[in-house]
Amino acid sequence: MVVAVIVLIVGFILLVKGADFFVDGAAAFAKKLRVPGFIIGMTVVAMGTSAPECAVSITASLRGSNGMAISNVIGSNVFNLLVVCGVCALFMPLAIEKKTLKREFPFSVLAAVLLLVLGAVGMIVGHADGVILLCVFVLFLVWMVMSARKAMRDGEEPEAEEIRELSGLRCVLYMAGGVAAIVVGGQMVVNSAETIALGFGMSETLVGLTICSIGTSLPELVTSVVASRKNQAGMALGNVIGSNIFNILLVGGLASAISPIAVSTNNLIDLVFLIAISLYIMLLVWKRQELRRGGGISMLAIYAVYMVYICVRDTGILF
Repeated sequence: MVVAVIVLIVGFILLVKGADFFVDGAAAFAKKLRVPGFIIGMTVVAMGTSAPECAVSITASLRGSNGMAISNVIGSNVFNLLVVCGVCALFMPLAIEKKTLKREFPFSVLAAVLLLVLGAVGMIVGHADGVILLCVFVLFLVWMVMSARKAMRDGEEPEAEEIRELSGLRCVLYMAGGVAAIVVGGQMVVNSAETIALGFGMSETLVGLTICSIGTSLPELVTSVVASRKNQAGMALGNVIGSNIFNILLVGGLASAISPIAVSTNNLIDLVFLIAISLYIMLLVWKRQELRRGGGISMLAIYAVYMVYICVRDTGILF
């Protein structure tokens, strides 16, 4: 069990650092091709933040650990919304742009609803469902790029991503090494998580909602908290919303397109919970366009109650 925990930690480190190296290499390579910085930020960099979740969910799906595959996506989104944003709101109010509140936030809710509907029909997210999610993801990317270009034409310069300068060889090495670390890290996390689950009698769903989802989301939490303490977390909520959309459409789409994912009743309950807390946070920020400390405290309390619920649920006491 001790070895499994060590392997789990090493796996998470490989996932995070692998994603960093891949993003740096791919972004620098795209810059050499004269791709605008803001487009790189919305595609390469944004996808890189979902790489750990993607590696874990795809590896779990290929190994037949369906409960872990879908629960990692749902758990990461719940953690991002309630904990990452909740903790940041304790340090300073989190502002959210009006256009994000009216477009990306509702879209993130619709993405969760789509996954819920696809999963409820036949209690499986199959190959065709994965293709549907990926098609919606592509449309979302096109929509973002077109919106950014329109903002440029209207004189509203979108924030460009700061990109490191790398030689062509280093770009290739960074991308290759990053992908290798992500793949190996994903396998280590899933293997060790399964060992821990068996050792403690935990279900794959519970492992996905707790160990895997929290571990793959810790970089976002640390980065956002540091930014909040420096009064630079104004875009934290918007970034979390974008990450959640990527997790459902890209991660969920790829995992199910590769290997069908069986859906349990508990998975559907967790998706309903994700939709409910998304709507709750929308109500919190709708009027003032910011998330304040009181809202953050309530979100952390909700997450604590949810953690107790899923742990009790896993013991079979509730059902």
